[in-house]
Amino acid sequence: MKHDLRDLVGAELRARLRVLETAARDARAAATDPGSKAESKYDTRSLEASYLAAGQAKQIAELTEIAGVLEKFEFRDFPMEEPAGPGALVAVSRDDETTWFLLVPVGGGLTVEWNGREVTLLSPASPMSGELTGKHSGESLTSGARISEIL
Repeated sequence: MKHDLRDLVGAELRARLRVLETAARDARAAATDPGSKAESKYDTRSLEASYLAAGQAKQIAELTEIAGVLEKFEFRDFPMEEPAGPGALVAVSRDDETTWFLLVPVGGGLTVEWNGREVTLLSPASPMSGELTGKHSGESLTSGARISEIL
């Protein structure tokens, strides 16, 4: 079941990578274009484009690493008696509203639509991931919400 979710996350990361790669190519081209040559000492277009290209290259490297880790990560099923941990898909309920989280080793913050649910990826750096990890289905969280399901 979670293999579909992993594939969806991978596809989303690849789509983001394509957008970043295009933007980085454009920024590099702008930085090296003869038309970007400074016309005065206050003209910083070329310098700004080179900074932008460098930042985008860093984002591409980080996203590529995240995609590689998640592609190899095993999103196993969690038996009912087992607490939430890396790879768990956790439903958190409060006031008849359910929010879904996927605990991942890297790449938190991404949200995807899966099987009619909005699923947010949480990495260990997230305070919410820290609160969910080790908890069982039915336990309450400090926010007053309750873990309704762990898959």
